[in-house]
Amino acid sequence: MVESKRNMGSNIRTGVVMDPIAGIKSYKDSTFAMLLEAQRRGHELLYMETADLWIKDGVAMGHMRNLSVRDNSDDWFALGESSHRELAVLDILLMRKDPPFNMDYVYTTYILDLAAIAGVSVVNRPQALRDANEKCFITQFPQCCVPALISRSCAQIKSFVGEHGLSVVKPLDGMGGESIFQVRPDDPNLNVILETITNKERELVMVQRYIPEIAQGDKRILVVNGEPVPYALARIPGEGDFRGNLAKGGTGKGIALTDRDYWIVSQVAPELKRRGIVFAGLDVIGDWLTEINVTSPTCIRELDDEFGLNIAADLFDALEHANPRIAQRRTNK
Repeated sequence: MVESKRNMGSNIRTGVVMDPIAGIKSYKDSTFAMLLEAQRRGHELLYMETADLWIKDGVAMGHMRNLSVRDNSDDWFALGESSHRELAVLDILLMRKDPPFNMDYVYTTYILDLAAIAGVSVVNRPQALRDANEKCFITQFPQCCVPALISRSCAQIKSFVGEHGLSVVKPLDGMGGESIFQVRPDDPNLNVILETITNKERELVMVQRYIPEIAQGDKRILVVNGEPVPYALARIPGEGDFRGNLAKGGTGKGIALTDRDYWIVSQVAPELKRRGIVFAGLDVIGDWLTEINVTSPTCIRELDDEFGLNIAADLFDALEHANPRIAQRRTNK
């Protein structure tokens, strides 16, 4: 990791585009952890939602509100003065809007493209958000994955399940364990499941061979500027469920990365850096990569609390170090 620059952030403006801050659970929200760290460094925080962004005459604009945060689960933020400003006034912009990754999300990345062209460090790079679908992206690393198929054909999916046995099928644009099905060749509901999830063969889905190690947890490995956090959060399925997602009743347990985990990161991290994906969450079950989360990866607060880390500090060390505007300002001091 780069040498820490914390507490040197005066005059740095950090913007955030996120879901409504009033609705988050601050005690476990990774975006909130980032905001706390930016404020600790003396950054000026500016808050936006996607509806606050627009383009005027080729210039990316935002309706910004000054933001202050505090680590209090009952009273965690205050919004202050608001103004219409060019996104170019920002040094760093955190794009932390949760999926669904729909066309409105894509249009938002076009606005953020203009901000990046103007010199703002957008995390993650807007083009990468468009290109690195969290399910499809793993197909670039087949050496890390179990057998998988992406198709809208029910016949192809049934053939895959017939070959590999117990499998998992899921939509390409979901999150938080939504609409994930466990299927087997002799399942009497297999046809209706596939008709439903493919919208009668109109939509692509992913099917993967089932990984029984899910019982030990779906590991979330955070990668900051190409470097893995040395601990993962193993999200263990709740009773009667096969999904480890915390949003679906799973429980989190911090564990050290294995040699295989580090190897998987070594396969993926160079491509993350090449694409400008500074903060990513790799999902690993057993020895196998299952997803690469680039839109709004979570689990910072859980790992910080369990292991005494400050993952957001590592992120801002990297961002401040790489930003030419910030470097020039410090040189001129």
